Order: sequence, then C-alpha cells, then structure tokens
Amino acid sequence: MTVALRRSWAADLDTATLYRLLRLRVDVFVVEQDCAYPELDGRDLLDSTRHFWVEDGSVLGTLRLLDESVDGVPAYRIGRVCVAPDARKHGYTTRLMQAALAETGSATVRLDAQSHLVGMYAKFGFVVDGPEFDDDGILHTPMRR
Repeated sequence: MTVALRRSWAADLDTATLYRLLRLRVDVFVVEQDCAYPELDGRDLLDSTRHFWVEDGSVLGTLRLLDESVDGVPAYRIGRVCVAPDARKHGYTTRLMQAALAETGSATVRLDAQSHLVGMYAKFGFVVDGPEFDDDGILHTPMRR
C-alpha cells in the first residue's frame, strides 16, 4: 500500500484523523514509554498549529508544528514526533521533519529532543540549546535550528 504524507491546519483536521493522531501519540509516549503525563495539552487545536502525518490507511507517524512567533518575528516548535513501533526504520521521521522544516523557512525552530535522539535531530541542522532536563522521567535536550 502507498504511504502518503499529509498535512493539516488544526481547524481543518477532521475528528477521526485527530483521534488517530492522538491515539498513536498516546500509544508511543504514554504506553510504550511508560510515561504518565498530560498528552492533551491544549495546543493541538490552536488555529496556528499544523499537524503532519504519514499513513497507509493507518497512521504510521506524526508530528506537530507550533507557531511561537513573537512580535512578528517568526519562530516555531516541533513536537510530539513519533512513529509506530512496527513502522520504524522506514524513513518516516525524515519525511515528517523535512515537510515541517520546509514550512518554517529560515525562522528559528526549537524542539525538546529525547536525549538519545540528539544525533538524529542534528542531521536536520539542530544544535543543543541548553542543558539536559528530566521530563516525566525521560531525559530531554533542548535544541534549536
């Protein structure tokens, strides 16, 4: 089956698709990584939030792009990057990251990488931008591009 890359503004995202994106995130971050935290943080439905995902009939991976512009200076945050366990090692994270970064242009983009993934994000031009920190029992490193 063909794997398609999709993108949608939060306001244009249908309920069923949003549910599938959130379900994958909960399956990965809460269940697989055994991390009880408030996955639903209120930012998924902001008008300026963009969702990206790859699917082949089911959602294989997703990320969200948040607009953090201040006083007309564009800035973004990539977060909630995840791929289903049985869909890993197929380049889906690369496709998602390339699509999101294509929309940010030369603006500053930040993310909080799980620390063991710093090297992967460095391949997209991100550099460490602060000290490592514990986020609900998982070490993270702030990064900037």
